[in-house]
Parts: sequence; structure tokens; C-alpha cells
Amino acid sequence: MSDRPHGPSPTTLIHNNKYRDAHGSPYTPVYTTTTWRFDSTADLLDVVEGRKPGCLYTRYGTNPTIRELEHSLAQLEVAPAALAFASGMAAISATLLAHGRYGIVCVGELYGGTQEFLHSHCRELGIPVNSLMPQELDQLGPVLDRPGMLVYCETPANPTLSILDIRHLAEIAHQHGARLAVDNTFASPINQRPLQLGADLVLHSASKYLGGHSDITAGALMGSEELVGTVARWRKNLGQVLSPETAALLSRSLRTLPLRIHQHNHNAQAVAEAMATHPRVSRVLYPGLSGFPGHELAAQQMDGFGGMLSIEVDGDRDAASRVADNLRVFVLAPSLGGTESLVGQPCTTSHHDLTPEERQRLGIGDNLLRLSVGLEDAGDLIDDLKQALDKI
Repeated sequence: MSDRPHGPSPTTLIHNNKYRDAHGSPYTPVYTTTTWRFDSTADLLDVVEGRKPGCLYTRYGTNPTIRELEHSLAQLEVAPAALAFASGMAAISATLLAHGRYGIVCVGELYGGTQEFLHSHCRELGIPVNSLMPQELDQLGPVLDRPGMLVYCETPANPTLSILDIRHLAEIAHQHGARLAVDNTFASPINQRPLQLGADLVLHSASKYLGGHSDITAGALMGSEELVGTVARWRKNLGQVLSPETAALLSRSLRTLPLRIHQHNHNAQAVAEAMATHPRVSRVLYPGLSGFPGHELAAQQMDGFGGMLSIEVDGDRDAASRVADNLRVFVLAPSLGGTESLVGQPCTTSHHDLTPEERQRLGIGDNLLRLSVGLEDAGDLIDDLKQALDKI
């Protein structure tokens, strides 16, 4: 990996309390309070009008448990500010509405929910939306034909793990008065920090690696105070804030994030290398493999290659389905980033609504299986894949 600024240390993530609990709790308790009382109208107005910090109403995000979480989220991406949301799509939709009204240009593959919001809802609202594949980057500058537009991307992308050059995208965007937002869910802030590479905003489905235990639904946005503050108004009025209970669970998970990501990286690398030599696997898509098309770029902008990989089974759609159905350790389920390993066939889940031709254009064959490699013993995961592959 190249020499680059590092993210927060595990020590920082554990000992980063913004609030000191009056009763000595090492972490901020769960404040289920919805509204906050004041001693006088003058005190209330000081908070409402921004003269003093304070809590007012939890739907606005002014709750100690939520604010403690946002303090940690900002540190993760080395950002001045962060917002926590009730889901990843809540974070994405609010950001696109707040910063994409002059036009949005999507680069590369995107999560299916993001695509639906862009191509259905944004266009219904009259927001111009353009899509470019990575090989069409020479068209990005001309498409950014008015100030204030938003460039949006994911890297690594779902499910091909394709890698985009964040610095290059940021340079093009800024030359044309646009901003760059990056969905960093697959990498996590431990492996990649887009803001340090020039991006303006970074988003996460916190249900995945940040939560890490398949037990919460949440989202996150990080960036400058100005850009994040613009989105905060949308979050408040769309009612997208997460509950204090979920905020506390997510804060708990962030304290073990570096340890978990290290093991995800290790296990995925081992599985990818084992699958690369298996006779019933025609291709492995993983940035940590030297033969992967985006390997060198990933090594430049990432500290680790992540826990996600995809394999192409040597066979058709039914053969890939049989492999998924015969796995014993990997769980057949959507989502990713938990302690347990998951398998999914994109043509039956995330990309089910696309035609076979559209999937092929994206490089997503019907024989493709996406693997979210968990924290089990790597040898057990490899043995599980081998026994399932032997049955086709």
C-alpha cells in the first residue's frame, strides 16, 4: 500500500467521548427522550437560535446519544462533521436532494436502491441525471455543464468490485464547479477515506460494516460542516433521523471496527486466492489479487482490500444457484458486512430487475456469486466453497 494519511487509531475510536456522563458511565447512555425542557424561554431561544449548544427535539438529531455517535462517525472519515440516518438510503436520498438539484452524474456501478431513486424519483422531480461507465470518463467534463452539479460514485462497486480513481474524479468535478460524493460502504473508513483523496462527501450504509452484526439499520454522511449542514435540514424535515437505541448500538460497533475489518480483509484475501485456482471457478473479482484490473489503483488509495469478493462459477445460472444452495457455512441472504459470511446471486437479488443484456453490460453474469466474507475461520470458509463447487 502507498504512503497516505491514516485514519483514526483503535485507541481514538474507543476513547473519543464527546460528553462526560454525570454518573461515570464510560460511554454516553441511551437517551430515549424525545423532547427537552428548559428553565426559561430565554434559555430555549438560545438553543433554537444557535447561541448556545443544547438539545431540543430528538427528530432534529439533538440528542446526546445521537450526537455522540456522529462525533465518532466524523472521526472515522477524518471529517469536520457527520450525520446519522435511519438507513443508508435515507442518507443517500437526502444527500442527492440537497446537493443534486442542479444535476447528478453517476459514474460506474451503483447500488440498486440508489439507481431506483435516481432514475425514478429524481427524474420525476425534474432533477437531471446522467450515467457514465468507467470507460466513459472522458465524457465527464462535458456533461458537467453548469456549476453546482454533483458527481456520485461507489468504489469498490457492487458486485464487480471495480475501482474508481477518487483523486481523478475529484479533480474533474472541481474543475467544473461540481462536488464529488462517494459511497464508501464496501471499503469502510478503515480501508479507504475518500475525503482525504479529494471527495467532498462520503456516505455509508451503516447497516453493513459500520454496524457489523446484522442487527441494526442505519446510514451515515460525512463531510464539511457547510455541506453536511445543508443535508441536516432535509434529514430533519423528511424525518430520517435514527433512533437513540440504534445510535447506541452503532456506537458500540464502531469501537471494534478496526479489529473486525482487519479480519475481514485477511479472510477475503485467503478465500480469493483459494478460489482463483479452483477448476470450477472461471474468474475471481477481488482487488487484493494481483491480476485484478483495479489492483494497482486499489493499492494506491486503500489501506486494505475489504471483505467483499465475487466469483464466476464455471457454468450457467443454475450451476451458480446450486453452489449457493449447497453452502453450509455461508448463509444465503442479501446484505453484507456482518460477522457471518453471506452469499448472494446478483441476478436474483440486487440486479434482478435488470435484463440479462443490461447485466452483461455491467459485467454481471448470471453465473456470478457475491460473497461477503465474515469472521469465521478462513479454512472453514474455503472448505465450504470447495464442497459446494464439487457438487456442480
